[in-house]
Amino acid sequence: MDQVKCPHCHNIFELSEAIIHQLSEKAREKERKSLKIEFELKNKNQVREIEGAKKREKELLEKLAKDKQERESAEKKIKQDAKEEASKEIAEKHRFEKLEWEKQRSDMQKALEEAQRKGKQGSQQLQGDVLERDLEERLKEAFPYDQFMPVPTGIRGGDIVHEIRNKYGNVAGTILWEAKRTKSWDKTWTTKLKEDMRKINASDCILVSGILPPTIKFYDRVDNVWVTTPEYIINLASVLREGIMKVAIAKKSASHSDEQLRELYRIITSDSFRNKFEARDEIILTMKKELDSEKKSTEKRWQRQEVYIDKLARNNNQLYGELQAHIPSLKPLNSEELELEIKTEALPSGD
Repeated sequence: MDQVKCPHCHNIFELSEAIIHQLSEKAREKERKSLKIEFELKNKNQVREIEGAKKREKELLEKLAKDKQERESAEKKIKQDAKEEASKEIAEKHRFEKLEWEKQRSDMQKALEEAQRKGKQGSQQLQGDVLERDLEERLKEAFPYDQFMPVPTGIRGGDIVHEIRNKYGNVAGTILWEAKRTKSWDKTWTTKLKEDMRKINASDCILVSGILPPTIKFYDRVDNVWVTTPEYIINLASVLREGIMKVAIAKKSASHSDEQLRELYRIITSDSFRNKFEARDEIILTMKKELDSEKKSTEKRWQRQEVYIDKLARNNNQLYGELQAHIPSLKPLNSEELELEIKTEALPSGD
């Protein structure tokens, strides 16, 4: 039998075996190729899977990194918000504390001012009380027969009611005293004291003050009120007291056969009657001043109207003169005739 040599394995086979061997080799070669293709395909798929896995892993890592960044940013914002909120709370707390401190300081300042005011007022009141007591003691010492009483309720402008009496206890009249201890003169004092004097029908009133109007040196009468300094109260009181005593004696000694005349004389010479007349006289003077003021105002208004009328008349004549220059046939304008015509037209008709 013929033999053949295998080019691949170099074995010697019989021809029939050689064909079988060749076919087997071809089959194995095909299988090897197929396995190679399958292996390459699997390897390629594995590479793709690996690349896909790597890509997914990268995406996952990127997502994790992004999530971490967002989480850190959120945590940072939360911390920042919390810090800002805490700062706001601290600032608000400090603001309230500042307001409370300012309120306390304001309250303390007001309390201090109130205490100072009360202390000053108390000091002034104390000074006034001391001055009033000193005034009363000096008057009592100088005039032992007289009586000194507090001012009745409702009379706020006086301090002492000085009732003048003789050694038998007969009342001749009264003087209303008021003491002031201030740094400046107030012109309203006299008006108030005068009103209070009339309320109790006192014979006269005296205002004692360390500060007098510039025109007064020792004592004098201001708006029907005696004013003096503490140094001259006894001198002034002695003069007034003497006068009131003489008037009382004159009233007492006056004799009239007719009872009605005696009563009329008593009324006319009474302090109440005099006070009423003084009050009416002051009202008359006030009304006269107001009337004089109104007269002056009216006269000024008339003067202004007269100026306006004169000015209007001059302008009217100038205008009419210009018209005459262009229209010679116009009659001359006579202001007196024009005024007469106006007055004639203003008169009521006889119809």
